[in-house]
Amino acid sequence: MTATPAIPPEGALRVADAFDRMAEGVQKAARCDPATVRLILTAFAAGGHILLEDLPGMGKTTLARALAAVTGGTVGRVQCTPDLLPSDITGVTIFNESTREFEFHPGPVFANVVIVDEINRTSPKTQSALLEVMQEEQVTVDGKAHPVPRPFLVVATQNPVDLEGTFPLPEAQLDRFLMRLSLGYPGEDAEMALLRGSALTVPEDLAPVLDTEAMAWLGPTADSVAFADPVYEYVLRLAQRTRRHPHLRAGVSLRASIALCGAARMYALAHGRGYVTPDDVKTLAGPVWAHRLVPMSGAATAAEAAELLDGILAEVPVPVPQGNGR
Repeated sequence: MTATPAIPPEGALRVADAFDRMAEGVQKAARCDPATVRLILTAFAAGGHILLEDLPGMGKTTLARALAAVTGGTVGRVQCTPDLLPSDITGVTIFNESTREFEFHPGPVFANVVIVDEINRTSPKTQSALLEVMQEEQVTVDGKAHPVPRPFLVVATQNPVDLEGTFPLPEAQLDRFLMRLSLGYPGEDAEMALLRGSALTVPEDLAPVLDTEAMAWLGPTADSVAFADPVYEYVLRLAQRTRRHPHLRAGVSLRASIALCGAARMYALAHGRGYVTPDDVKTLAGPVWAHRLVPMSGAATAAEAAELLDGILAEVPVPVPQGNGR
């Protein structure tokens, strides 16, 4: 088998510079934690999807619009309600009287960044309509597959406090999200600036840093990031520990372990490195794995899952790779 060529240092530094400029642009429109912005950009470039758990009014929609702006992409939005139908998301085939042919009318998922607001307020049938497009980057209507634009990112939101009249996402649906994150309240300085009326940049006014083609190119490029065997073994030991944990009914799946490795590659590349370190794995374990854990007591809150995972990270020894991690 031919080895994948390593990324030259200058190439990794160019990618890191692009990530820095994209993060700077997003923060001009949405004043949120810089580390969270980097994680969201990592997920976007890696081809993953984001579940944002936050109270209303935290800037989730503005953030998603800013992501599309700095990558030269398009935005679609779905406001989830109990009467929302799957076809309202994917699109429908309509008979055209003038041409005497059926035509496909695409739904809002046909965009580079799709905001699915309050995903847990729509029915499980409609929630499941997102499964195919999140996994396969296509929707099938009347037996015909329609690919969505690339890159493709679903940013779904839900309110972790107001649960009345909601439909909790099942484990299979949660597993489709690469990361679960929270924007949280802005910092004191940022909130004071907003209270004083300091204007934020409108997302649509942001200049693209990369175009959609370059953004889609980042995913395959990250496959060349070196991943040392001791770091692979570290991921494996962490995953096995979640599956044997006395307080967990189900640990992380194989898909979750693969997702963590892919995200770690992109995270390393975004920081100008052509190799993954154990610290990359530790940083991403919470966002990538916490929502996939199933405690004995039932569904865990984000804080409970993070606490369990922190304990697992503290128990498993961290390897010390030699050289540059290759």
